[in-house]
Amino acid sequence: MQDRVEPPILLSRVMTFVFASAIVVLVALVFTLYNMFPLNRPQVFFLMTAPKQNLQVILREMVPSDENLENYKKSFILEYIKARNEIVPNAGVMRTKWNNGTDGVVYTWSTQDVYNTFTETNMWQAWMSGLPDFEFSCSVEFGANAFEPYADDTYIVKFYYFCADSNRQLDKKEYKIKVKLDMEDNATIKWSDRLDNPLGIRVSEYEIESENGDPLNTGYLANGDM
Repeated sequence: MQDRVEPPILLSRVMTFVFASAIVVLVALVFTLYNMFPLNRPQVFFLMTAPKQNLQVILREMVPSDENLENYKKSFILEYIKARNEIVPNAGVMRTKWNNGTDGVVYTWSTQDVYNTFTETNMWQAWMSGLPDFEFSCSVEFGANAFEPYADDTYIVKFYYFCADSNRQLDKKEYKIKVKLDMEDNATIKWSDRLDNPLGIRVSEYEIESENGDPLNTGYLANGDM
């Protein structure tokens, strides 16, 4: 009766153990890489800074709770209104953020109908087809109570708008905009949108609720009096 393992049998057992270990390591590696690069599912992060002598930057993952999602939607709307209405005296910047390419944030964040309406405003046509014959800028400011409840994924947003050049600053005017968001449960986004709009939210309705009209149709390019 043999009491030892023949070399071929021993080698076979060793190779089986090595092969099994390699499979376990490969599975663990694939799982790790999948969690490191979640390219098929959006994740939202808030980047917060604290104004101290030594600047502190904190990156926190936003847990997708109802409260956090609501805060994200409101932040998205504020950034959308700024992108749509703020004017800087730089043609390159304005044409980049207002164009209908992958780098145009207003286009990326709007449905086609909302963007088409945006392109009919005086300001858009002035910046995209030519240049005003003087430099000016327009700013958007939000108060403490910028949002009024309206309906699901629909908000009334109040903001103050004013323009200025080197000689004067026009009075602030208050505007109210009704904004409706469109966000599908299984929304798909383009690779170019992954940073600016990771959840695939679009503004599907943008209506002027105040009596002042669209701020992009008034001011310097109208009659110089807002």
